[in-house]
Amino acid sequence: MRRAVAFKKFGFKPPKPQPVKSVNDQFSEQAETYQKYRPHYPPALYRALLERVSQRRCCWDCGTGNGQVASVLAQHFERVYATDISTQQLQRAVAHERIEYRVERAERTRFKDEQFDLITVGQALHWFDFEAFGREVERVAQPRAILGVWGYQLLRGGPDLDPLIDHFYQEIIGPYWSPERRHVDQAYCSIPLPGKALPSPKDLYISVEWTLAALEGYFRSWSSVRQYRRQHDDAPVAHLLDQIRPHWGASTSRNLRFPLFVRLHSIKD
Repeated sequence: MRRAVAFKKFGFKPPKPQPVKSVNDQFSEQAETYQKYRPHYPPALYRALLERVSQRRCCWDCGTGNGQVASVLAQHFERVYATDISTQQLQRAVAHERIEYRVERAERTRFKDEQFDLITVGQALHWFDFEAFGREVERVAQPRAILGVWGYQLLRGGPDLDPLIDHFYQEIIGPYWSPERRHVDQAYCSIPLPGKALPSPKDLYISVEWTLAALEGYFRSWSSVRQYRRQHDDAPVAHLLDQIRPHWGASTSRNLRFPLFVRLHSIKD
């Protein structure tokens, strides 16, 4: 109220709120499946983040989902705030005494100015309003705070499986991906970030040892597969598994890898 009076008194017009694109919640519907089949990030990723941070008082994990990243950061920071737009995801989040979960948009939060030493976004940045999120990062980041964003690309299973997975990804369910998916394929290089770019770790990957059942569950968790099923009667994942099964080999499980890309920026440097 005081600000409004001051604007009127001195003849200034209050700044107009910047428009923010509408919420795109792809994961509330499948919160349980997402929690069960999403791969976990390697220790090397967290080392790359922590070695850049000068202080470990307070961090913000944005787009936290079920708290996978927040639960690791809570081992290193005095306080972790973890936000997501999905109540269903947060209801399944990992509980920890140092973590406070909040249902909030990435672009408009209730955090204080210059509150965080580290801000992280894992496999979620492509859903955000980039400009609005950048402004919010600059507002809530401490001087020389670190922004770390990352994601993982299409899983790799070797020369016998990769062509089958690629064909499924590009030709079968490719048209059913949301437009934002292209930013993941481009390793987030198409997304503007605030602050000063820092050297990022290279050659990181997520390694999983999965059975065919786990691989099937992961494919079924894709938002594009859900969109496909809404428009067709057949089961695309079942067809893919029929093609993969002869190449799987005799062992129950098999090692698969997700190439991991990371971008690090220093804010207010």
